[in-house]
Amino acid sequence: MTDPNDTVRRGPWDRPADPAVVSPAPVERPPIQPDLVKGQHPAWALVSTALLSGFIWWISGSWVIAVAAIFGLLVHEYGHVLAMNRLGMGPAKIYIIPFLGGVARGQRMPVSEWDGVLVSLAGPAFGILAAIPFFALGAYTAQAEWFVGAAAIAAINLINLAPAPPLDGSKALGPVLARIHPMVEMAVMVLIGLAVVAWGVMNGSYIFAVFLALALIGHLRRGTWRPEGRQLTWREAGMSVGLFLVTAILCAGVGVAALAPLTDGSIGGALEISGRYFGIGR
Repeated sequence: MTDPNDTVRRGPWDRPADPAVVSPAPVERPPIQPDLVKGQHPAWALVSTALLSGFIWWISGSWVIAVAAIFGLLVHEYGHVLAMNRLGMGPAKIYIIPFLGGVARGQRMPVSEWDGVLVSLAGPAFGILAAIPFFALGAYTAQAEWFVGAAAIAAINLINLAPAPPLDGSKALGPVLARIHPMVEMAVMVLIGLAVVAWGVMNGSYIFAVFLALALIGHLRRGTWRPEGRQLTWREAGMSVGLFLVTAILCAGVGVAALAPLTDGSIGGALEISGRYFGIGR
């Protein structure tokens, strides 16, 4: 008969069970979760913003352009955040990178390349709205510098549409080119990437050029792997090209409109200034 006070586990015929044979109760482990994007520490975000704005002020010689660039950058990245949150990739966070710019990161990858296209174009499309207060201040004060600030915002968003990694244009048009053939995407990204790097060197933007060169190397090492989920359909590919062109025309149009007051309303004069900035023409 077993003593009810005996806490030792018994085996057959009332003998103590071999402790080496007794299996412990299984322990339920929580499922492994991916690391969450926690966002940039507020102190480091302030330091990064100060370094970036100071760098822009130094190279441009204008505090208005520095303010416009930072404001335009934040609005641009917030456009990505809104799209990521709307498409189930949030809550997304913004990171400021000293001397370079900013980036928005979501908690998960898009479920399809179409969602990735929408997220990439949301930045320039929403970011161009940052030019509105600079147009208003230019009209109110009649000072040309505010219009230059609006033009700087347009330039930031337009440059981001270049289809060179890691800029937004590569994420908008890359899936379209990959729909044709992955090697077509690779070839176009390499050629345009090299052209943009050369443009950065010729314009003295050496940090920007080095950053793009490193991104291009990373793109080459990645090969044809695409992490954006379901591939574009041909209909989505056509819509991606259409949205890209509309966004590019919008950004270019805002830039020309911002420069027009500097040339007494001459569209040709505004285009000439734009061409000189981008290294086109004399």
